[in-house]
Amino acid sequence: MVPAAANLHPFSLAAGTVPPAPWRVVGLPKSNKPLTHFDITPMDGRPVLRVQTDRSYANLVHDLPDFALAPGMRLQWRWRLDQPLPDADLRHRASDDSPIKVCAMFDMPIEQLGFIERNLLRAARSMSGEKLPAATLCYVWDARLPAGTLLDNAFSHRLRMVVLDSGEQHLGQWVAHSQNLEADFHRAFGNEAETLPPLQGVLVGADSDNTAGHSLAYVGDVTLSP
Repeated sequence: MVPAAANLHPFSLAAGTVPPAPWRVVGLPKSNKPLTHFDITPMDGRPVLRVQTDRSYANLVHDLPDFALAPGMRLQWRWRLDQPLPDADLRHRASDDSPIKVCAMFDMPIEQLGFIERNLLRAARSMSGEKLPAATLCYVWDARLPAGTLLDNAFSHRLRMVVLDSGEQHLGQWVAHSQNLEADFHRAFGNEAETLPPLQGVLVGADSDNTAGHSLAYVGDVTLSP
């Protein structure tokens, strides 16, 4: 059996500056907004992912088709924020930006959604050409909301945000996280799904298109571990 961690290609094994496949950059559909920049750079003796925004939006996506999560499986990574977005506020559309986020995308059956949300999701999938998930859980570093905050994305009820780090207390420092995906999914989507759906992908993202800001962050290897 292949270890679960091997299902996400490590940034530390990249041969050059381009994030290794199957990681791929995905922007907003039919948008001329600049893309957030993702590249591999050495730091502390090993390659890490550098994430830079400049009034931009994009996600770096790693697909995991029909990946069944074992009970208690954890999503683990470390990140470092060097330049935050002080004007960002996830509670409002006009300021809905994040300098760094790591998200788990769940293949929750679309039939579990209400009529309006089902049709909205179908339309979004058609427009983007992507199989957008019915449930996405994003872990974020936010400028003002306290750690532990859970809230809906300002644009879509299909995306829930969990604040893990807040403010500038650990700015310029590596911070490690290990999140129980099953527990966090049920906390965020438990009123919609009784069972844990398969994981369809993981993404690393950042955006500053709403606040017209600039940010700089780094992310080490992202792993799925028992």
